[in-house]
Amino acid sequence: MKQDWKPGTMIYPLPAILVSCGKDESEYNIITVAWTGTICTNPPMCYISVRPERHSYDIIKKNMEFVINLTTKDMAFPTDWCGVRSGRNYRKFEEMKLTPGRCTVVSAPLIEESPLCIECR
Repeated sequence: MKQDWKPGTMIYPLPAILVSCGKDESEYNIITVAWTGTICTNPPMCYISVRPERHSYDIIKKNMEFVINLTTKDMAFPTDWCGVRSGRNYRKFEEMKLTPGRCTVVSAPLIEESPLCIECR
């Protein structure tokens, strides 16, 4: 029997990713995001969902770029940790011993330990 449910966030599980942002080392940050996905393949477009009260929101809004970094089993602890700590209070790359890498398209850093990094504008 078909059931009608009110709109909500029922499409789970979604992969947790690490989003890195910042134009220079002084504002580099990492945020854990669970709401991400593909919007279109031609042109290639993807999305992340970040609440305005998050520290990374203003960084991304100001610079208009970020990096989606897929995670691995070995990155489970940093992925969890970065999701419950604010970049206002922590330097997440340093705290989690993650390596900021140089991107080819955007100024934001990628995470070297990530197996796949998607540079986004």
